[in-house]
Amino acid sequence: MTDCALCRDDGGLLLWSGQGWRVVRASGGEVAAAPAWYRVIAAAHVAEWSDLSAPEQACAMALVTAVERALRATLTPTKVNLASLGNAVPHLHWHVIARFGWDSRYPAPVWAPAQRDDDALRLAALRQQLPVCDAAVVEALDALSTPSPKENPR
Repeated sequence: MTDCALCRDDGGLLLWSGQGWRVVRASGGEVAAAPAWYRVIAAAHVAEWSDLSAPEQACAMALVTAVERALRATLTPTKVNLASLGNAVPHLHWHVIARFGWDSRYPAPVWAPAQRDDDALRLAALRQQLPVCDAAVVEALDALSTPSPKENPR
């Protein structure tokens, strides 16, 4: 589907792809105040959650969970927001966003108007941590896609 933004483009900095999904760190103006914003995106054009089979849904949730755990382990956010709206881009994707009590929109959604000015020093420090977080996300996702070692028979 060529008129779909997530069919045309990765949707951010591509970190991982496999099992019919890709994971990106979002970029651009929308994430300026929330730079630890990741997306788990269906590789194929799918509009609704119910279009997926049960195993595909389970895979998606395992990926979302792995991304959330990596964010929590590396960034220690106040909260992690999960969202799948698809109103503006009707291509199935999950937002996984690390939120902090100091961020300009917290505790409101990232899409809400700012409640206070951005904290430039904390945002800069958070941006410096993102490569480490990205690596943790990739490691967590790779661990999901690697089969468990079989036990050696005795």
